[in-house]
Amino acid sequence: KKTSMNMEFRVGIGYDVHALENGYDLIIGGVNIDFSKGSKGHSDGDALMHSIVDAILGGACLGDIGEYFPSQDKRWENSSSDTFLKFALKKVRKKGYKINNIDSNIIIQRPKIAIYKSKIRKNLSKIIGIGEDRISIKAKTEDYLGYIGSSSGWSCQSIVTLIKDA
Repeated sequence: KKTSMNMEFRVGIGYDVHALENGYDLIIGGVNIDFSKGSKGHSDGDALMHSIVDAILGGACLGDIGEYFPSQDKRWENSSSDTFLKFALKKVRKKGYKINNIDSNIIIQRPKIAIYKSKIRKNLSKIIGIGEDRISIKAKTEDYLGYIGSSSGWSCQSIVTLIKDA
């Protein structure tokens, strides 16, 4: 059995924000959320996946999502964010890291997403290849303050722990 003396630990943090507008789908963690507005973005606007990708890349000192998938690049227009997540996973695994756990905050006034949290965790677990018990999804509001409170936008924060045999 390995001890922490035989492991290298890394922590990465990620953040993303998107506008909420009519005419777009609201996708959170790869799950379609039933709401009158959706996330406006160059890709599918999945701020949760984007924040997780940045946390993974940051923890391994591999840059950020915009370096690999710039918004001005037409190739990534309307792309599913699981493409970005799978790319980040491949990059960190190539360096010998694996995901230990993920802790995320979804900051959105409306809709309430408590009923979707289990489905989001299940989807992320399948893509990343770790147990749902290693993925924490929390939902926060802004108490009707600012652009998030007025449902003009939403944001996500994620922290990822990476481990590697030393």
